[in-house]
Amino acid sequence: MAIRCWRKSVMVLLGAVTLLFSGLVCSAADKPPPGSEWSELQRRYRGVFVLSAPRESRKVALTFDDVPDPRFTPQVLDVLNTKHVRATFFVVGTRMLKHPDLLKRIDRDGHDIGNHSYSHPDFSRIPLDKVQQQIIRSEEIVEKLVGFKPKLVRPPYGEIRPAQLDWAKQQGYTVVNWDVDSRDWRQLTADEVFRNVTSAVRPGSVILMHAGGGEGQNLLGTVQALPRIIDWLRNHHYEPVPLTELLDVRENREDSTNLFPPFGLP
Repeated sequence: MAIRCWRKSVMVLLGAVTLLFSGLVCSAADKPPPGSEWSELQRRYRGVFVLSAPRESRKVALTFDDVPDPRFTPQVLDVLNTKHVRATFFVVGTRMLKHPDLLKRIDRDGHDIGNHSYSHPDFSRIPLDKVQQQIIRSEEIVEKLVGFKPKLVRPPYGEIRPAQLDWAKQQGYTVVNWDVDSRDWRQLTADEVFRNVTSAVRPGSVILMHAGGGEGQNLLGTVQALPRIIDWLRNHHYEPVPLTELLDVRENREDSTNLFPPFGLP
């Protein structure tokens, strides 16, 4: 009986360790690729929640999250400048406060600026009023530093709930996730980042990359892969453009007039 109890205890302990390990691996930053849930939100919130643009155009958008970051953002900006490409940067409020000159450079270099929250929480885990505070607080910093309120919003980890999208729609935001994940936040090599993008890109794609990371996170693979990705896109007749051009929307939320009528589903 004692042996059986001991075995049972070991099995329970191993099960607990397995669950704990699984929880660590499946962290908030390690979300599955966009699936039916995101597609349904895009259908339901047409023109408000976006994964990609119509597939008729061979334009695509390079987007960079978690900026500004003095380690990697300047390097990404240098590559884009050399390649004459305009992209979209989703900015975090706490990082803008620490590195305002980098935000101003993003704007000065002609790139789109989108809102990526004030302190990068998972929106699906906090109430609506906290989400509103996250977006508005970050928006106020952008307005103070570069003079406008971003229309584009990307929720951290891509997580957002219908009630939050209802509010975003009322306020004139466009919430943009992605349909191509470079998975560069995993600190991949340049070859891996390159393959993840080029194997999944399609006309109208929104490509997720990062130009900022957490403490100790290494995004050199992104920096090294970026010029190769741009060359590959052009060689395959894709045109990298900022999100405002891809989606035909204004950068400033206070100018709510779209450049063209809302697009249909891809």
